[in-house]
This record gives sequence, C-alpha cells and structure tokens, in this order.
Amino acid sequence: MSVAKMCLNKGKRNALLMAVGASIIVFLQALIAVLISKYIFSNPYMKSMFLKTGIAILILMFFYFILSAKRQSTQQQIKKRAGTKSFFSGILISALNIFPIPYFVLVGTLLSNHYNLKFSITTDVFFAFSAALGTFTTLYLYIYFVLKIDGKTELFKKYSNYGMAALMLVLIIITLVRLFNL
Repeated sequence: MSVAKMCLNKGKRNALLMAVGASIIVFLQALIAVLISKYIFSNPYMKSMFLKTGIAILILMFFYFILSAKRQSTQQQIKKRAGTKSFFSGILISALNIFPIPYFVLVGTLLSNHYNLKFSITTDVFFAFSAALGTFTTLYLYIYFVLKIDGKTELFKKYSNYGMAALMLVLIIITLVRLFNL
C-alpha cells in the first residue's frame, strides 16, 4: 500500500526505489528467520517476545498512519523527484514490519520438517533471495496497476492512510488475542 501511495505522490521511480529498499530488508528478514526457526519454535519465551515486540511496532505504525492521514489533507504541492529518501523509506517501513519473520520461520520449519529439506548456507541464501524477489515482483505489480488507474486515484490518496491505520488496529487486536491465549 505504501508503494502504491509513493507511486501516486512521487512517481514511478520513487516507488521502485522504495520497492528495492523493502526487498533488501525482506532478504535479511528471511535469512534471519530461516537461521533461527528451530530455536523460536522450541522456546515459548521467544515466541512470546516476538508477539510483544510485534504489538509495540503495530501500535507505532497505527499512530504513524493516523498522523499521516491528518497531515495529508494540508499538503498541496508534491515534488516528483527521485532520491535516496524513497529508498530509505522502503527500508524503514519494511524493517518496522516484523510479520515476515514469523512467516518465514514457519515456512522454513515446514520445508525442513515436511519435505526433509536440510538448510545449508546455499539454501538459506537462495530461500532469502527468493523471498526478496517475490516481494519486489509483488510491489512492482502494485506500481504497474496503480499507474493504470491513475485518473481515479483521488479517493485512494485521501483514505489510504486511514485504511492502513485500521489494518494496524485489527492486527494489534489479533496479536493481543494470540499473546494472551498462549
């Protein structure tokens, strides 16, 4: 969603830089997740700490999107200049999103348990690269399709931050339920 907004507000090049930044973080998250997957699943304390950390990050993201939505209505002129700020925005947003780590831990565990896959440094890096490439492809498709509907984007621009804040609130509630039902 953030890449789509970046595309609408600052152009395709900035959105692509954001997608590259996000994909680099996904690569690192997938690599870390696959390396520690067995430890996390065997240790209930670590599982609980991941959930608590996730709640804190979701709450921060919730307030960020609410404040961004309120601030957006006062913005008038937007520059469509590409730069490293978009790249680092992709890195920051992706780094704040810790949901890929538990997902990749689960996928790594399933691959090693159900398909008898033995992870080595080669398969770890290949797994992480595949995750990053999949992320970039998905984000590129967001950019492509947002550009296709460019004339009908005012409603999207106006309410996308509120939609993201609502999503963060739902995820906070789900994570709290999971945390207290451990």
